[in-house]
Amino acid sequence: MKRRFMEFMSGRYGADQLSRFTLAVSLILLVLNIFTNLRIIYLAALIVLAWCYFRMFSRNITKRSAENQKYLNMVWKSKVKFGKFKNRIVQSKDYHIYKCPSCGQKIRIPRGKGKICITCPKCRTEFEKKS
Repeated sequence: MKRRFMEFMSGRYGADQLSRFTLAVSLILLVLNIFTNLRIIYLAALIVLAWCYFRMFSRNITKRSAENQKYLNMVWKSKVKFGKFKNRIVQSKDYHIYKCPSCGQKIRIPRGKGKICITCPKCRTEFEKKS
């Protein structure tokens, strides 16, 4: 039986990160459907599940790989944005972050120093801000 399944899957794409994600979304929608009992959620779960299996059993490996790569790039970009947001929140306790009015460079200034003159390290523009 295992050998037959291996023969069936040879030349097919199989599971990747995007198919695992779509499978998880489908399961979440099915659990949500148990509590809400809405046909639209059930239908959406079945469509997502069918797409997941279509991708796993597909023989067009290059197209499925490109889809997975787009998904991974999207996930990476969102992780980077969240990391920047988290870093800014952590730093907001000790620092003010200002943008240079001339070039837009972000400048980090320590809090509690009063009104100070800030010189942009990129364009050397001077401007005053309260820290």
